Amino acid sequence: MPADRDSDRAFAEFLDLWNRLIAECREPGTVVVVEGERDRRSLRGLGIAGPIVAIHAGRTLSGTAASLASRSRRVILLTDWDTAGGRLARRLREFLGGGPVSLDLDYRRHLARALRGELAHVEGLSGWVRRNADRRHASLDALLDLGDPADEDAATG
Repeated sequence: MPADRDSDRAFAEFLDLWNRLIAECREPGTVVVVEGERDRRSLRGLGIAGPIVAIHAGRTLSGTAASLASRSRRVILLTDWDTAGGRLARRLREFLGGGPVSLDLDYRRHLARALRGELAHVEGLSGWVRRNADRRHASLDALLDLGDPADEDAATG
């Protein structure tokens, strides 16, 4: 069943990428930027524990960019994988380009490839991952690096 193997490969690729994202979001000064509150909740449900800023939270894009530039070292941009999300990513890159903030668009691009067109909106990630975990009879905690960083420090300290 080639389709099942392709699906398994895509999900494994996603999990590897997502677990790296979880780890990188723990780095001080790293902020994830999404379009809205539903996107933020979806990422929280999938283990992203660091700061998550929603673009559509009553501020202008330039105001959001200025705030990010003043309090962040790295911005990981996870706008939707549709035309509007791409436009927002480009505009934010224009606002933050050349400044002191490192803007990471790689996760957005790599996630789009790993999802293989199955999703267009970040808010759907949580449900997509849960459905795939259920299909494989696996728990979300077992698939994602959802351990508490404080617990990890205590175990190694």
